[in-house]
Amino acid sequence: MTVASLTLDETFAQPATEERILRAAEALKANNFSAHVVDSAADARVLLHGLLPKDKEIFTANSETLRVSGIAADIDDGGSFRSVRSKLVGLEGDIRAQIASGAAPDVVVGSVHAVTESGLMLAASASGSQLGPYAAGAEKAFWIVGAQKIVADLDAALRRVRTYSLPREYERIYAATDGRFESFIGKILIMEREYLPDRSTVILVREEIGF
Repeated sequence: MTVASLTLDETFAQPATEERILRAAEALKANNFSAHVVDSAADARVLLHGLLPKDKEIFTANSETLRVSGIAADIDDGGSFRSVRSKLVGLEGDIRAQIASGAAPDVVVGSVHAVTESGLMLAASASGSQLGPYAAGAEKAFWIVGAQKIVADLDAALRRVRTYSLPREYERIYAATDGRFESFIGKILIMEREYLPDRSTVILVREEIGF
């Protein structure tokens, strides 16, 4: 597989309309997720800072949304939070130890690749390491999601994952590693409804951010 062989559908880069954003937010609430809508990534950063506990260990999933927004740096390097990643420094090369450390954190913070107007959320991964804490491993979960990830239905969500998120991530990984590594879809998690009240929070951002 090469980046040239992947189909990139740029229509999935367009932020959803206000009507669709609010529809998705209400659907998420109906599915037992807490949902907030903010104007910008900077607003999401401020809101999340106030929601995250200072006395719990927090694992930041690999995410362009977290990196670009500065949220990953706030949690892992800012000194205000108990970062799981800050403890992984001595585990380079030990994949199993790294996965185990992030499998059941007190809190996971990340993003997803698609949200449907009916309140489904999809997250794709090569290794699947963040999907365990997303689904149930973490006591609490927070997702920051750009409005371009809101789609009509499950079919559109799967197409977005394969024709937008994957090509963009493939290109990023390939460039960052000078062609030594390639990205692929290993596993896809579909979150339809939250079982535990007050466990999961979604922050929808009106602007485009992440893949």
